[in-house]
Amino acid sequence: MARLVKIAIAGEGGQGVQAIGDILAEAGNEEGKEALYIPNFGIEQRGGVSVAFVQISEEQIGSPKFKHGDIVIALSERAVARTMQYVTKDTLFVYDSSLIAPPEVDDEAVGVQTYDTVAPEAMADSGSEQPKSGQVELPQHAKQVVGIPATDIAQQELHPRVFNMIILGATVRAAGTDVVDIETIKKALESKLGKKFEDNPKLRELNYNALQKGIELVEKALQEEGK
Repeated sequence: MARLVKIAIAGEGGQGVQAIGDILAEAGNEEGKEALYIPNFGIEQRGGVSVAFVQISEEQIGSPKFKHGDIVIALSERAVARTMQYVTKDTLFVYDSSLIAPPEVDDEAVGVQTYDTVAPEAMADSGSEQPKSGQVELPQHAKQVVGIPATDIAQQELHPRVFNMIILGATVRAAGTDVVDIETIKKALESKLGKKFEDNPKLRELNYNALQKGIELVEKALQEEGK
């Protein structure tokens, strides 16, 4: 991989955005690459938009900040507005279609559970409402815009606690396996959650299934878009 990949992931405080950024960077370093993770949350953990900035490259990274992202992922309507400045004609923009309704979509409002941002195993089960307004404007100038029903899948097929693992898998697929291999992501998870996985092997299976589901969701969305 000769290219530098810049990733911005944004969501409501508590959706596990910072855990995703941390694991991505750890996996990149594990593969011997240059990887930087810059969190931007501050008071966002209490109700604002949390953003994780990640850069991965085989060469030295010149700056910890970037103006434009190759991959931008938005997990709420407010996150779309927050990340619009990082989107260009070369950006792959991914959003959670369970929570974000483009103007032409008239779906009923849905709820979203609240998560801790520290680590995936610590996520809470309590919920808070994030209704779709149907007014959000998705970026029209991005290279590609794809929606994945991550929250619906987490709630209906897996478990709300692994929502951010679905997003992590989606990010890996969006960036490309030449950036970070999914097996290295699993190693990073083992380093953080190994003891819990040993105590409860079903937890390992649940997290791994969520990672794979995220990969499959983006894969399907890209295929439907003809990519």
